[in-house]
Amino acid sequence: MVQAGFVWPRRVHRVAEAQERFEDLGERLVPYLDRKDPLADAVVASLAETPAPERRALIEAALEGDLEQAPAALRDFCLAAQQVPPWVDWTRLARAHDVFVRPGLLGGLTLGLRSLVYGYAAPAGNKPLAFSGRLKQKADRRLAETGKFVTAVTAVDGLRPGALGWQLVLKVRLMHAEVRRLVLGTGRWSHADWSEPINQHDMLATILLFSNVFIDGIRLLGVQVEPDEADDYQHLFRWVGELMGVEPELLPATHAEATRLSKFILLTQGAPDDDSRELVSALLEGPLRLAKTASEKRRAEHQVAISRGLCRSLIGDELADGLGLERDAHRHWALGVRTALRLLESARKGVPRLNDWVHHLGTRYWDFTVKQGLGGVPARYDLPERLSGARTAKA
Repeated sequence: MVQAGFVWPRRVHRVAEAQERFEDLGERLVPYLDRKDPLADAVVASLAETPAPERRALIEAALEGDLEQAPAALRDFCLAAQQVPPWVDWTRLARAHDVFVRPGLLGGLTLGLRSLVYGYAAPAGNKPLAFSGRLKQKADRRLAETGKFVTAVTAVDGLRPGALGWQLVLKVRLMHAEVRRLVLGTGRWSHADWSEPINQHDMLATILLFSNVFIDGIRLLGVQVEPDEADDYQHLFRWVGELMGVEPELLPATHAEATRLSKFILLTQGAPDDDSRELVSALLEGPLRLAKTASEKRRAEHQVAISRGLCRSLIGDELADGLGLERDAHRHWALGVRTALRLLESARKGVPRLNDWVHHLGTRYWDFTVKQGLGGVPARYDLPERLSGARTAKA
């Protein structure tokens, strides 16, 4: 039953199908497209006239626990984030760490070729990135920073108040708030087409990309994730989501609940647009930008072709076609990976020492990948001082 006076926003697609499959979920979820993050928005508004170095120092000190010089809004923001809900179970979060580390390279591929691609494909949700310009200009750097972020939040005790993961979540949350402030300040944001920038609905979608969509992706590649492990991983990202400013009632407690929300969002977000294709192209073609010699370029072209094929396997033909990813023999790589990994997974579950070895390799993979990606330049997650792209997104 549709609520009296309920209006579906322009950015919501396939409404009739969504109502048939999900009943009144849309009427309950869609209003969050117009809700932002008051605590974080108050912080960036209070620091808007503060010089960047001083602003950075205030935020760093506050996140380290020194609130003496912090403006009231920043103090309230940090104190709220220190309040751990009773449902948070640190033992379950520690188990989730193993779920993240165990796939190693396959986890990295899933994060880059499925989770991020799903996010970029959303034609309204990607608009803050299109406005900022940063993703297309610094796609490789952002990918490394994303790896640093995920390894920090999934680390054992990484989300306890004051820990590195906890701090990074709050820094990213403030970055989102500042991007929202800058985007709205351009006067070019179309609320009718895109609703609020980085709204509650889209913040939830991002949490689902890093949790539910990630778990389903590594399963597609043959990694065995038990139902209780998937729920532990969702439990971890439920806490990440609350720290990120997502309203608690939106956050799913189980993998099954998250799957239902993910399917609704994917169904109703609309087909990829030109921004989607540009963002995904920038993500996948990183090796070509780094290649200098002819031989390096040939290797890079082969690597990019494999990435496109794996990406198609991880996101499905319909979305891949919408993103302009070629259909070629490289899309069959995932089948070979899945077959080989199933044999290893069967052996791992029966041999504790092999499980320890897989965990060790996964840890080393993430340590190496993040270090190489950052290239010795620390990931700071500072508030942007301006939108780096002159480009204006189009409805």
